[in-house]
Amino acid sequence: MASTNHSALRKNIPIPGDGLDAARMPGHWLLARLGKRVLRPGGVELTRWMLDALGVDPEDRVVELAAGLGATARLTLARHPAAYTAVDRDATAVAALSALATPGPTQVRAVRSDAADTGLPDGDATVVYGEAMLTMQPRPGKRRIVREARRLLDDSTGRYAIHELCLLPDDLDPALADRITADLQDAIHVGARPLTPTDWSGLLADEGFTVTARKTAPMALLEPRRLVGDEGLVPVLRIAGRVLRDPAALRRVMHMRRVFQRHRAHLGAISLLAVPTRPQP
Repeated sequence: MASTNHSALRKNIPIPGDGLDAARMPGHWLLARLGKRVLRPGGVELTRWMLDALGVDPEDRVVELAAGLGATARLTLARHPAAYTAVDRDATAVAALSALATPGPTQVRAVRSDAADTGLPDGDATVVYGEAMLTMQPRPGKRRIVREARRLLDDSTGRYAIHELCLLPDDLDPALADRITADLQDAIHVGARPLTPTDWSGLLADEGFTVTARKTAPMALLEPRRLVGDEGLVPVLRIAGRVLRDPAALRRVMHMRRVFQRHRAHLGAISLLAVPTRPQP
């Protein structure tokens, strides 16, 4: 297949949330509309660690849950897996993901479906991952998505990874955890419900996985150093220009940043690598 012209793709296909009021739309859609492409709590560095830990190679059949704007998809396709399937429930995202292509034999497709019920075959994937999406689900929703990932994976070679927001430390006072969660939901207009590292590991264990590797990183999504590292200097300047020209967007971005900074001692990013738990003899 021919390589994708990503610049043309961005011009021709609208961003999710286009047409919504900046004061009311979900925070990640607002940032995407302003030009931010990396919307992961640990930035591209933690995403790269996740892909390295998964060891994606030309033999793998990869499924990405809630693939969004395709930033991680492009990193995955650069590793030339045998197949890559993007799952997202947003029609605009699926249209953009469907336009992705890669040199070489990788079979690329995008499916409009829910991460908890993809409709994909049992045991057909060797790699499943999702980023910045379990955090947005209530606990039953988290369980359904992890259970779906387990169903999709090949029992012998399957690997699963997540990259999510986390609360720190493990023994964080529950009242403080509730306050942080409420502040996040008020700032980003999404029902964010992060867990502690131990609770994230426990969630995977309860749904049939054994965690084999873990890495945490600061949650610095809107800090200048992370912005430049994730997006590049010129794109960051363009994003800043758009923010300054849009008073409603400026108020939202500054509100999000203040909340992230207020709770920076107790907010982090985490990536976990897991494999299907082997039956006990």
